[in-house]
Amino acid sequence: MYNSGKGVPQNYSEAVKWYLKAAEQGNATAQNNLGILYENGEGVSQDYSEAVKWYLKNATAQCNLGYMYEYGKGVTQDYSEAVKWYLKAAEQGYARAQCNLGYMYNSGKGVSQDYSEAVKWYLKAAEQGNATAQNNLGILYENGEGVSQDYSEAVKWYLKWYLKAAEQGDARAQCNLGYMYKNGNGVSPNFSEALKWFRKASEQGDEIAKEIVVELENNM
Repeated sequence: MYNSGKGVPQNYSEAVKWYLKAAEQGNATAQNNLGILYENGEGVSQDYSEAVKWYLKNATAQCNLGYMYEYGKGVTQDYSEAVKWYLKAAEQGYARAQCNLGYMYNSGKGVSQDYSEAVKWYLKAAEQGNATAQNNLGILYENGEGVSQDYSEAVKWYLKWYLKAAEQGDARAQCNLGYMYKNGNGVSPNFSEALKWFRKASEQGDEIAKEIVVELENNM
């Protein structure tokens, strides 16, 4: 509550005080949040070493530590170390780490490039609803990398990604869904469904979506 300013004035120092009490008793969320506060210098002096100390203690934190190694934040950039920590978190079922590990195999950072391994980890994350993994799986199926080229499977994952993003208000994803239903790309053509998504995008000010809404309404 102190961290977010809910019900009390936002006070990072108080947040650190209470997170520390919980973290020392093994609370994983508190450990991770302490790491974030030390990394960002909120409520405490910025201290990457202290951030790393708390990130070492749970899956979310291990993933964050992998991110620090991947991008050289507070530590020497080291892709192999990034892979090591992503793997620890991914094996605990943490979707973001699984997606990040898939990306490392996809790009050959810290490991030999291996599209099959990338597919394996993207799939684990995608099945938990990770939108980035869903999109990346779509790309691999579209290009036939690590899997047999399969446009239907690509569309299946693109559709999940677009749908999630669209429901969260992403106008570009709403338009892309609209086009898929309008043109029958991987789905049965459905002008009503297309109109629904183009309307949502137009309500956010997308000019192209506004034009398509008029076109569809005139043809229905």
